[in-house]
Amino acid sequence: MEFTEQISPTSLKTGDQPAFEMLFRTYYQSLCNYAYTFIQDRDNAEEVVQSTFLSVWEKREALEIHTAVKPYLYAMVRNACLNLLKHEKIKQRHIEGELAVAERSVESVTRTVMASELEVRICEAMEQLPEQCRLIFKLSRFEELKYAEIADQLGLSIKTVENQMGKALRIMREQLKDYLPLLILFINGFIN
Repeated sequence: MEFTEQISPTSLKTGDQPAFEMLFRTYYQSLCNYAYTFIQDRDNAEEVVQSTFLSVWEKREALEIHTAVKPYLYAMVRNACLNLLKHEKIKQRHIEGELAVAERSVESVTRTVMASELEVRICEAMEQLPEQCRLIFKLSRFEELKYAEIADQLGLSIKTVENQMGKALRIMREQLKDYLPLLILFINGFIN
């Protein structure tokens, strides 16, 4: 029987400091190695073991040890490691949740800014269109009228409406060529 196995729970309860120090010196390193098998971090393993010994010393009068001290210490370290892992997992989920919220927020702001910028550029490009061309473009694209309906409404031939729309699209394409990637995103539904 090892000397440390002779350290009884009673000697701990009574505050036998030499017995506690012997217990600490004897089991500290092996408990650190044991904790490391759970948490894979030397610093955290040492911290868990130190906290365990501190807890044993601080709560020595209320300890209910029904086995030898060694298995009790190992059980305390195991439970502390499992609690730490559980806490870390919760923290990680919280961080991931916060990052997801932040990412959605940034994405939403980006979409809004892009949509606003695109809207401004489209309006500026439309202002570059000749008046009749602009009117036909607006009726076609914003009021969704067919060429025949536009021709009837403006008293023009369908061919004139087609030509004016072709001219409007060429001018718009030229005016918005630097914003083509933004337009593609807009058309594909990236921007609400």
